[in-house]
Amino acid sequence: MGYDTLTIGLDAGGTSTRAVLTTGTGECVGFGVGGRGNPTSSGVEIAGDGVMASIAAALAASSATLADVSVIATAMAGQRIGDEEGAWLMARLSAEGFAGRLVFESDLAATYFTGSAEPFGYAIVAGTGACAVRIEDGSIAATADGLGWLLGDRGSGYWIGHRVARAVVRELDHAGPRTALTPALLAHLGITAETARREGRLQVLDQVVEALYALRPIELAALAPLAFTAADAVAERILHRAGAHLADTLAAVLDGPGPVVLGGSVLCRDSPVRDAFVRRLGAAADGLDMRPVVDGAVGAGLLALRAAGVAVSPETLARLSGSLAGMR
Repeated sequence: MGYDTLTIGLDAGGTSTRAVLTTGTGECVGFGVGGRGNPTSSGVEIAGDGVMASIAAALAASSATLADVSVIATAMAGQRIGDEEGAWLMARLSAEGFAGRLVFESDLAATYFTGSAEPFGYAIVAGTGACAVRIEDGSIAATADGLGWLLGDRGSGYWIGHRVARAVVRELDHAGPRTALTPALLAHLGITAETARREGRLQVLDQVVEALYALRPIELAALAPLAFTAADAVAERILHRAGAHLADTLAAVLDGPGPVVLGGSVLCRDSPVRDAFVRRLGAAADGLDMRPVVDGAVGAGLLALRAAGVAVSPETLARLSGSLAGMR
């Protein structure tokens, strides 16, 4: 095999898991993708299957086995860090020959180290949920939001999707302005626009309400893309408010200039959300180096190297990013 150190970084999300097999010098020698990897949202069996599938795919690109891996760092949202809490995964890994160290890290840390190896900076993720952190001495020192759909996640995909649903219902209930979001949502739900009424109310409104209440609240995040394509005043107002909320979340952890790594589908693209985000930050944005990233895979790999005692640097990050890009 010829590698003195092998580590695996796992970027385990609610929809997919990415595994990065890395040497002690920061070279990626294997990459794999599996299914859902977060036990909080998917349960331990499904999450275990997703993680193990991603690891198997990463190992298949090399001659290594799990017995050759010294450290596995698993980055995910909502996972408490500790041996007992990680038993659901350690049992699966041990059965395949892993005898090394398993550590858990925040998905925000993985996002940050995907875009920066500097010991001080910030990360903000706006996907289904939304959260920001400040990194000091390579560790999370401050956190804002990430409070879930009921109490927070302001400006997130869920937040946007919820506002889309409310805007459409308000129009159909004659309580809000006309919006291009309405035909878009009806098409998304497979509901035909009709003018028939029952008890003075549009029957199509009853159908929309029934369809929306049949969803789990977090599933409203799937409606967020409608706001990006509707291109009318109602949709733009939703996106502008989302950007302002995200800026306020980041501002809560700001403590001087530094890199800001942007993750999640809501914020990492050029859009009215990003524009409103920067505009709301105002003068504070002048000292911030915005760095969008597509996922936390590189950062998970870097966190695994750190857990193995490797001193990481911007050069390590560049080497890992470049070698991983060639394997995707």
